[in-house]
Amino acid sequence: MILKLVRTPGIYLVGFMGSGKTTVGEILANRLGWNFVDLDAEIEAEQKTTIPAIFDEQGEERFRQLETLAIRSQVKMVRGGRPSVLALGGGAFTRPENIELLTGHGVTVWLDCPLEVARQRVAECGNRPLARDPEKFAALFEARRASYALAEYRVGGAGLYPEQVVDAICRLPFF
Repeated sequence: MILKLVRTPGIYLVGFMGSGKTTVGEILANRLGWNFVDLDAEIEAEQKTTIPAIFDEQGEERFRQLETLAIRSQVKMVRGGRPSVLALGGGAFTRPENIELLTGHGVTVWLDCPLEVARQRVAECGNRPLARDPEKFAALFEARRASYALAEYRVGGAGLYPEQVVDAICRLPFF
């Protein structure tokens, strides 16, 4: 395991909505014996409301502020010695302050998947505020790819089962 991960045992999964961050993150954390945190679920629990309600009632910028606060809190726990796999929301890794915080305190892994796979997965759950307009969804997908590419590692997941994606992550050179 690389020294950076020994000092701050955090693996941060980034990627577009529907890329499998939560599913893969749970399996990876279980395999490693680490804590798993879904950042959106943490925000919902803290705020006692849903992400769509936060977007609708307080706006996206307020949600992004809450997201950064939640990341800081989780990184503090990782720095305190609590090994964790963190599944980030799709927009979290587009903010420079989040990128700096995460890359400085653990390892970032981009779960890359094709637009059509993301579209299909998101349509199945139906509660994503930024997926309401198909054209905006596609534009957002393209716009965010440059930020995701800043992750230290990239794993493609198209056509793979979540366990296979976890296997690919476990073969990365940071272990």
